[in-house]
Amino acid sequence: MKRILINAKQEEELRVALIDGEKLYDLNIENKKYIQKKNNIYKGKINRIEPSLNAVFINYGSKKNGFLPIQKISKEYFKPTNQKNETKNKNSLYKGQELIVQINKEERNNKGALLTTFISLIGNNLILLPNNPKINGISRKIEGNNRLKLEYNISLLNLPIGMGLIMRTESIGKTIENLKSDLSLKLKHWEIIKKKAKKTKAPYLIYKENNLIRIFKNYLNKDIDEIIIDNINIYNLIKKYIIKTGTQYYLKKLKLYKKNIPLFIYFKIECQIETAFKRKIRLPSGGSIIIDSTEALTVIDINSSKYTKCKNIENTALNTNLEAVYEILKQIRLRNLGGLIIIDFIDMLLTKNQKTIENQFKQISKNDKAKIRISNISKFGLLEISRQRLNISLKDSNYYKCPRCKGNGFIRNNESLSLLILRIIEEKSFTKNTKEIHVIVPINIATYLLNEKRNTLYNIEKKQNHKIKTIIIPNKKMKTPNYYITRIKKKKEINTLSFNLYKIYKKKNIFSNKINIKKKKIFQKKIKTNKNIINIQIQKIYIKFLKIFKNKILNKIQKIISFFK
Repeated sequence: MKRILINAKQEEELRVALIDGEKLYDLNIENKKYIQKKNNIYKGKINRIEPSLNAVFINYGSKKNGFLPIQKISKEYFKPTNQKNETKNKNSLYKGQELIVQINKEERNNKGALLTTFISLIGNNLILLPNNPKINGISRKIEGNNRLKLEYNISLLNLPIGMGLIMRTESIGKTIENLKSDLSLKLKHWEIIKKKAKKTKAPYLIYKENNLIRIFKNYLNKDIDEIIIDNINIYNLIKKYIIKTGTQYYLKKLKLYKKNIPLFIYFKIECQIETAFKRKIRLPSGGSIIIDSTEALTVIDINSSKYTKCKNIENTALNTNLEAVYEILKQIRLRNLGGLIIIDFIDMLLTKNQKTIENQFKQISKNDKAKIRISNISKFGLLEISRQRLNISLKDSNYYKCPRCKGNGFIRNNESLSLLILRIIEEKSFTKNTKEIHVIVPINIATYLLNEKRNTLYNIEKKQNHKIKTIIIPNKKMKTPNYYITRIKKKKEINTLSFNLYKIYKKKNIFSNKINIKKKKIFQKKIKTNKNIINIQIQKIYIKFLKIFKNKILNKIQKIISFFK
């Protein structure tokens, strides 16, 4: 029995799970702090044109500008040119030009969102492409007689000139009246978007898609036996959506969960969800898979571990790999992994066994909503697959970079870190006009340097003709591998006790906010450009800025005030 479970008891998180019996098949976790922007439609303007990248950068209201390839810009935004061969001339675009754009891919790490001007409005049965007449077809997953019937239905639809559409898998078995009503709704939606775009100035959010409805729409199909929701507000929202879309037969399947036991615990899937957050996952027969994600790709390693049921190595490798195929595809869906994925299978000598693994992988991956391209197993036992990135990954939405290891996963040992610090001290001692070197380190590093490497520090201080003083300040709040080293020039010595030096550096926000230095530089530029327009808040920040660095201007102002007194 297939069920859709919607858990919305907690305010911070909304979880939608698709289960088959007691097995978790697919999962979507919506963190309310993180707002998904995919498929949202904006009115943006060109901020920068980059001929070298064959793209433009669009300001659509986000902190990071969106990336829009010139191939993804509709002809209507190009000025007519005399050149017949070149339909999309880069020179016909200009800075400040306004366009209607849709987010194709979300912002990720340092990359901005990928945009397109070819808008797609997703309906229940079809997808309307209002400014892309080239695409007019049927979903690749639909085959046989169903495909022929839908081709006939497309010919009956009165689609306006210059528009395209794609028939979704949900359109199978639907009457022509249902398809026509869905099309008319999308055409009205497009008219509303155009009217909003004319009235407003860029950047502006024209249309925001409801994330819950989007997820629910993707999971909903005729195979679903029950839709169980544990929140009355979400239940009413889904009920209204079902009535609005004319799919009343789903109302019988819709149920409100009222038991005291949490919904996901009752259906025994809470422990299965936790596997999506683990690096190592155990297989039923004793094997294991290890998943490591990087910025460029995801690597999955398969180990036989405690699998000892088979008589020979070949059968052990085959059975472990077959078990791993199902678990890998499940974890890819649960984690929303996209891009290049490399799987290191246990080596199999027989090509027959390799083919069975490839066929199994292709067969199970057909049920995935994302587009997957699968290569053959190489001579090194590696299988490369490329998966479409539908949403932001579970890692990106629920994790943050570790402030201690900086995302490496490993920390440098104390001896190696101490030797690195000694080398930096020695390097700084050779620079001219150096009088003091202040080193703020964790307690264990400080004890190692002052006790084990006392002679080395003494030799560094005495190497130069002029004596250099090295002050090591242990700090209990600092943890390895973090440290701070600064060089004090001559005539700028700080006459303070060593244990109070940390307080001086802390006031300068060296440890907590290195970004503030960048902000201050930007602030200075703004003052130069906007001399006449300074708010009261900016004046306050400016005064604080001057106080911290003891600017000479304050002294001059004080002298002028005292003179008038």
